[in-house]
Amino acid sequence: MKPSDLAELILLAALWGASFLFMRVAAPAFGPVALIFVRVALATLCLLPVLLWRREAGAIRRHALPLAVVGLLNSALPFCLFAWATLSLSAGFTAVLNATTPLWSALVAYLWLRSPLPATRVAGLAIGFVGVVVLVWGKVSFKPGGDGFAIVAALAATLSYGIAANYTKQKLAGVAPLVVATGSQGAAALMLLPLAAWLWPPQSPPAQAWQAAIALAAACTALAYFLYFRLIAHVGPSKAVAVTFLIPLFAIAWGGLFLAEALTPAMIAGGAVILAGTALAIGLWPPRREG
Repeated sequence: MKPSDLAELILLAALWGASFLFMRVAAPAFGPVALIFVRVALATLCLLPVLLWRREAGAIRRHALPLAVVGLLNSALPFCLFAWATLSLSAGFTAVLNATTPLWSALVAYLWLRSPLPATRVAGLAIGFVGVVVLVWGKVSFKPGGDGFAIVAALAATLSYGIAANYTKQKLAGVAPLVVATGSQGAAALMLLPLAAWLWPPQSPPAQAWQAAIALAAACTALAYFLYFRLIAHVGPSKAVAVTFLIPLFAIAWGGLFLAEALTPAMIAGGAVILAGTALAIGLWPPRREG
C-alpha cells in the first residue's frame, strides 16, 4: 500500500469514527429519523453534482430498484438504528459494535450466496461473536434506563450492513461506485422524508447540532464514500476493509477528547476479541503467501 493510500485509509477511519461522535451530539436535538434524513439528503446534494459532471446520472434510472434496496439496507435503516443507539450508548462503544459488520457480512454470504467458509473463517465468526458477548456482558438490561434495546439496535444495524453488502455484490456488480453511493443516498432521503417531516423536532435544533449534522453528511458520508471507493479501486476491497479495525480507535479517541467518554476494560477486551475474530472471518489473517 502506497503512503498516499495509507493516508486516505487513516483519514477514512477518522471520518467514520467521527460519525458516532456527531450522531451523539446531534441526535438528541433532531431525533434519530430527522437527523438521518438531513445526513442522507445533504450527502446526496454533495454527490449529485459530481455524478452530473461525470454524466452518469442515467445509470440511476436503469438501476432504480436495487439502488432503493441498498438505500434502505445500507443507509436509511442502519443509520437510524445507530442514531437511536447513540442516544444512550457512548460513541466508542457503538463503534466497537459497528466493527462486527464484516462478521455479519461473511455469515450472510455463507447462508445466502453459499460462499465458501473455511475452518479459519468459522473460527473467526465464533471468536468475533464471543467478543460481542464480552463487550456487552452486564450491559444488556431491558429495564427502564437499560442499554439492552440500544445494543440490539446497533447489532441489527450491522446485520443490515452485512445484508446490503452481499445484495450490492449480487445486484449492482459493475455499476459505478459513485452511482451506487449517490443513488442509494438519494433513495434513503426519499424514504425518510415523510417520517422526518412527521417527527421533525418542534423546536429548531441549536447551531451546534446543525454543525454536527452538516459534518456528518458532508464529511462522514459524502467525502467518506468518495475515499472508500477510491481505496477499493486503488488497493482492492480486502485491504480497504481494514478500515474496520481503525474506526473504533478513532471513535473512542474522539469520544474521550470531546465528550469525556470513558474507555472501559470491557471495551478494550471485547473490541480486541471482535477485531481478532474479524481478521480471521474476512481472511485478513493469516496472510496469504504469494508465488
